[in-house]
Amino acid sequence: MNVEKRVSDAYGLAKEQFAELDVDVDAAIESLSRIAVSIHCWQGDDVRGFEEQEAGLSGGGIQATGNYPGRARTVDELRGDLDLALSLIPGRHRLNLHASYLETGGRRVDRNEIGIEHYQGWVEWAQERGLGIDFNPTCFSHPLADDGFTLSHPDSGVRDFWIEHGIACRRISAEMGRQLGTPCVMNLWIPDGYKDTPVDRKGPRERLLHSLDSVFAEEYDRAHLLDSVEPKLFGIGSESYVVGSYDFYFGYAVTRKLLLCLDTGHFHPTEEVPDKLSSVMNYLDQILLHVSRGVRWDSDHVVTLSDGLIALAEELVRGDYLERAHIGLDYFDASINRVAAWVIGTRNMLKALLTALLQPVGRLRDLEAGGDLTGRLAMLEETKTLPAGAVWDHYCMSMETPLGQAWLEEVRDYEREVLSKRD
Repeated sequence: MNVEKRVSDAYGLAKEQFAELDVDVDAAIESLSRIAVSIHCWQGDDVRGFEEQEAGLSGGGIQATGNYPGRARTVDELRGDLDLALSLIPGRHRLNLHASYLETGGRRVDRNEIGIEHYQGWVEWAQERGLGIDFNPTCFSHPLADDGFTLSHPDSGVRDFWIEHGIACRRISAEMGRQLGTPCVMNLWIPDGYKDTPVDRKGPRERLLHSLDSVFAEEYDRAHLLDSVEPKLFGIGSESYVVGSYDFYFGYAVTRKLLLCLDTGHFHPTEEVPDKLSSVMNYLDQILLHVSRGVRWDSDHVVTLSDGLIALAEELVRGDYLERAHIGLDYFDASINRVAAWVIGTRNMLKALLTALLQPVGRLRDLEAGGDLTGRLAMLEETKTLPAGAVWDHYCMSMETPLGQAWLEEVRDYEREVLSKRD
């Protein structure tokens, strides 16, 4: 039996099983096909970027571990790696770009001087592929971030530099959104905080509030730019105090009508990001998710098809949040093939969403509303072994992307022919 017939037959049987639970499989696939995951450029080069500046700067607690060969060293290499990854992921997605991935023609351009001209190559690359771009100020790996403070720095000159960087990034993001015809989500994260317990918690947060108001002062068309702010519990070098905490940024996002970014690695291990959605979405129009996998801390491991990832997807579906949520990935693993890391993580995000879309949510809600909690638990457990994999294979085949692990052979061929030749 050829692969196409096997997949088709399995899909037909799966549709019948799901139909018995009033699940419309075709509608689930249609919903999945409309979801664009924002794929992060920084997995491809270990968060180094392409600035013409002093090497080795690491301010901000950003650390990619591992020394697997084949890291992208140039913009062209990174784009080539992304092209392969995108060809192995079903659906049409987005690029998530950091400001440090600019093209300057060999000139040094400091971060408060960047403009759309330094990213026009990325815009044209995205236009050719029908992709949208999201953007991020780079408030780390810079001499003015080496002491761990940026927008909340006690020195007004340092704060002004980072304010100018944020303003420049918003201008660039809006132009990207205008040219590409899809809103650019610009997400602002800063590393500011203390390694040990501070005496003054108030002052840095007051300074951050003022700085943010300066960054976000200019209004842009939301058809071109969506602004987001990202909190964190702790980081390397800010274990005891983070200026931009969850409470701070939730209040800021609500009062300034911005998006709030919830990074799945930025909370205490016992905190569940899925549980936060139904709370914050009462107050926010839209939300940004950065999907990562923390192992004991915010360690940015490649996303796996874990219970936590499925729970996040389930809440997006059950809460009817898919149209209001922007989903991006955020991890950087230098211990494995970097292209494979993109493919594994993105395909897992999509598998989790498909799993959630294939659940009999209507029946589960009826059981819960009727007080039949036994029936609810029983159905939830039984649905875990329904043939979602057959539906996934059909989706991949319909999108002309590899089934199962077939994509891995393409990555290994690319590693032999391209990656292995990089120093």
